[in-house]
Amino acid sequence: MANVLLVFWSGTGNTEIMAEKIKEGLENAGETVDYRTVDAVDPSDIDAFDKIVFGCPSMGVEALEEDEFEPFFEEAEASLSGKKVALFGSYGWGEGEWMDAWVDRVKETGAELFDDGLRVNSTPSTEEEEQCVEFGEGFAKF
Repeated sequence: MANVLLVFWSGTGNTEIMAEKIKEGLENAGETVDYRTVDAVDPSDIDAFDKIVFGCPSMGVEALEEDEFEPFFEEAEASLSGKKVALFGSYGWGEGEWMDAWVDRVKETGAELFDDGLRVNSTPSTEEEEQCVEFGEGFAKF
């Protein structure tokens, strides 16, 4: 049984690259990861995990992806109290304000938030891919 759920949505592939590298970091640190795209997860699946990593890029006017990820996350929020949560995603414009709003939402659920969300502008560079691996390793120890 995996002990970390990593669930993400990716449009252009940038957030998926981040997800793969975070998974690598988690596994380097000895975690077993249930790695899924958001369309392959039911919000009730969250109940089975103590640690969850959510990934979603900034869309539109600094918002979570609205068709699949936002409805999923809205329902999932009710199950996050007391769980350890990490957030990540890519953005293409602005300063990544969507992550600040997402961080606040998670804090309001009573979850224990790791870091303040990992954000990468556009496609992750080699250095940013390494940051994703380190983020995963850090969350494993959290």
